Amino acid sequence: MGLQHNIKVVVTDLDGTLLNEHHQIAPYTKSVFLELHRQNFLIVIATGRHHLDAMPIVSKLELPFYLVTSNGARIHAPNQELLFSVNMPSESVQSLLSVAVDPEITTVLFREKVWLTNKHNDKLNAFQPEVHYHPELVDFATLEDFTAIKVFFTHHKHSKLLELREQILEQHEGHFSHAFSLPYCLEFMEKSVDKKTAIDKILELENLKFENVIAFGDGYNDEQMLYAAAQGKIMSNAPESLQAKLAHLEVIGDNVQESVAKHLKEHILLPVTN
Repeated sequence: MGLQHNIKVVVTDLDGTLLNEHHQIAPYTKSVFLELHRQNFLIVIATGRHHLDAMPIVSKLELPFYLVTSNGARIHAPNQELLFSVNMPSESVQSLLSVAVDPEITTVLFREKVWLTNKHNDKLNAFQPEVHYHPELVDFATLEDFTAIKVFFTHHKHSKLLELREQILEQHEGHFSHAFSLPYCLEFMEKSVDKKTAIDKILELENLKFENVIAFGDGYNDEQMLYAAAQGKIMSNAPESLQAKLAHLEVIGDNVQESVAKHLKEHILLPVTN
């Protein structure tokens, strides 16, 4: 019981975690988070999504929250003020893309206003129920400025992305931070970028520590924050390899069942009295 009472911060990923199969926040989940706010829990949303993509989705919670986006490359305060920002320099991205990327792989450069991509991808577009962050088709062979928030690769075969990751790491070992946010989504960021690092900055601002945190996630970009939290909870839809790597952590239900909200209601929220 003491550990439960020490929890003051709720940190959650979005896709595959807080959002349902339609990439939206379901009504029950919203009601639980409103109660978390009423009970003075600090709420942090930590996602691989770009902030222009994430904000319209999470704003439907209708409560204040910190927003960590692009795996930690951006931090926005509850009033939407930008608190932290880091980009990948043009020459670094150009060097990363100098490997022989299979033309079947969709490549994306996340930028402040648009995302640059080598091809139209319906599956990727479906992640935005409402389009606020627009794609722009480009020929990377003719691009002059490669500055980006992060570099994103997607393909339906995880094996292809594994091969690409090994190619990049072989030539750029230690130069970038990287993670699979989903088995078909491989992301590279500036070396210092990680969700845990960004959450550390927020906790310092709020005079709190990871011992006050319960965190939920389903991807390898959640690994460090799940490991650091006093309570790290893994979604049952997370890759088996991640579940095995963090075998000491509890596996809850999946995102379709609104398992984050159900767990918080059962184990973290104080009973509501009339």
